[in-house]
Amino acid sequence: MHISDVAPEKFAKIEPYPTIHPVDATRQELADVVREATGGWGADVVFEASGNPRAFGSLWETPAPGGTIVLVGIPVDPVPLDVAAAQARELRIETVFRYANAYARAIELAASPSVDLGDLISATYPVEEAVAAFERGAEARPGDTKIQIRVAGA
Repeated sequence: MHISDVAPEKFAKIEPYPTIHPVDATRQELADVVREATGGWGADVVFEASGNPRAFGSLWETPAPGGTIVLVGIPVDPVPLDVAAAQARELRIETVFRYANAYARAIELAASPSVDLGDLISATYPVEEAVAAFERGAEARPGDTKIQIRVAGA
């Protein structure tokens, strides 16, 4: 698995996960790294979770033919969709709005004791401080990966 970002602070958080390989987007194109790692084929599934317009430049080249792109990140402004590239590679494009009801198995796995994702949580706020949690999220601190709001009893 490969993960791409522009913030080196985030790569330190994935060091405990030996099967996740960081790609510094300021130095390498994710599509190039994925093609090299897959013998020129590409990934079966690509998740675009940043919403950053720059991520869409080579996005359509990253999946394998017949692969899937899942759009999770929400761009502020419209981004380009290379219809011809998507059609030529017979890509399937799926969208997700905030993960709700989308990945039940992943949510169950994350909630289980067999997977520890605690290091990926940058901060936890009680529901009474939800506004502060959203304000921190809006700051987009380079080292933050996930801000969580804990609801009493959850």
